Amino acid sequence: MKIYLIWLIGVIVWNFGVPAATPLEDVIVAILLSFMSIGLKKYLK
Repeated sequence: MKIYLIWLIGVIVWNFGVPAATPLEDVIVAILLSFMSIGLKKYLK
């Protein structure tokens, strides 16, 4: 649950921090945040 919250906060920060981002940039950042959460999952176990 902690990792999901970190991912969610990252998405929220991105959306409010870069409001002029294109949909493609939003998708790319969401994918990168997803990879980060996978890495955190492996690191925290």
